[in-house]
Amino acid sequence: MSLKAQFEAVIYAAEEPVTLAQLASLFAEELAPAEESTENYDPSVEAVPGSEVGPAAPPDDDADAAPAGKPKSETAAARAQQRKLRDAARVVVDQLIADYAVEGDDARGMEIREVAGGYRMATKPEYHDAVRGFVKALKPALKLSLPALETLAVIAYKQPVTAPEIGEIRGVDSSGVIGGLLARKLITTAGRKQVLGRPILYKTTQEFLLRFGLKDVQELPSLEEFEKMAAEVAELEDAPSPDETASAAAALAAAESAEPAPETESYLAAVEEDQVKP
Repeated sequence: MSLKAQFEAVIYAAEEPVTLAQLASLFAEELAPAEESTENYDPSVEAVPGSEVGPAAPPDDDADAAPAGKPKSETAAARAQQRKLRDAARVVVDQLIADYAVEGDDARGMEIREVAGGYRMATKPEYHDAVRGFVKALKPALKLSLPALETLAVIAYKQPVTAPEIGEIRGVDSSGVIGGLLARKLITTAGRKQVLGRPILYKTTQEFLLRFGLKDVQELPSLEEFEKMAAEVAELEDAPSPDETASAAAALAAAESAEPAPETESYLAAVEEDQVKP
């Protein structure tokens, strides 16, 4: 059975992004024969242009801790073995990413992306319109309110940030909205700011990265990009549609060429002769 196909099946079936450490642990026996060939492996050489394959996930501190009485040399050897297995798993994942990046008649609508420290399947951006049309036909999912989106955006770009700072930026008290975002696990506390009153600091969570399909917060659009998009949207909203423009032009032309009705002519004549008070 192909190891690459097994990786593909696991990444597809997983609800959460699959890390290299998980793949290395799950397929340790299959990866062991290939680990020696990955000692000099350089991800930048085989990586597909446009794909971002980050460093392997850090090992679990508890898993690396040596049990009582166990020599440190054995623990170090175990960590080295795990690193080799993760490197071997990275090679297989890179091959999968390359397979999904094929263009032309054999192009696929899916890709494997690195999200929140792991890998998951996602639709390619160029097929956004097709997916969007399908999703629109589905029952709409629960959405965040505008105040919640505003607050979440402030936290994402200014984190770590306090509630008074968020309120100052938005111009309203955001305490209730922050509570809702905490309940949805989109944000979490990040200690206290060392100022008078020691207010609580807030930051985004891994759940936030998962919901928005981000590798990390560095992938957030810049404020300049947002301003450009906002200007484009404003222009589209202000510009009348072609049908509206045609209808307005036709109505104006008809109004200018139309002759006054007989009743209107009689009324105007009466006004001129002071027979009817205007």
